[in-house]
Amino acid sequence: MGNWQRILVAVDETETSMRAVRYVGEIAGCTQGLEVNLLHIYPEPPPNYQQQGRTLDEYKAERAKIATQTFEKATNILTGYGIQLDNIKRTSKMTAGETISDAILHVRNDGGYGTVVVGKRGVSKAEEFLFGSISNTIVRSSSEFAVWVVS
Repeated sequence: MGNWQRILVAVDETETSMRAVRYVGEIAGCTQGLEVNLLHIYPEPPPNYQQQGRTLDEYKAERAKIATQTFEKATNILTGYGIQLDNIKRTSKMTAGETISDAILHVRNDGGYGTVVVGKRGVSKAEEFLFGSISNTIVRSSSEFAVWVVS
């Protein structure tokens, strides 16, 4: 089992994501030795993106702007709970032929995080059946680490 104090928090621009960040701050804010990695995963551009005359670099720049704003908001929340800025890492990456949940799991495995925190989105049962759920996939894969699902 990994070190629970090495926490990977999947973030995006939603309020659900920020609730998950606040939860981490409330639960672990003053813990000595805490390391938090804010992880922003975004999908590859849609197939017609480049057909519209736009480039992959433009897409990445748009997503980097969203990630930066998300990281700033999340970092402010965490530091407000006493987590030192030096203990907060920020990672943003585009999926590469994989699902967002698989990308989260790869970062978790590579970094040896003992805790993964995700927000639970309000998807319908039909959407969950057809497309799956990030939080469900992470929970089903959690044999070596803890998962906090925050709604």
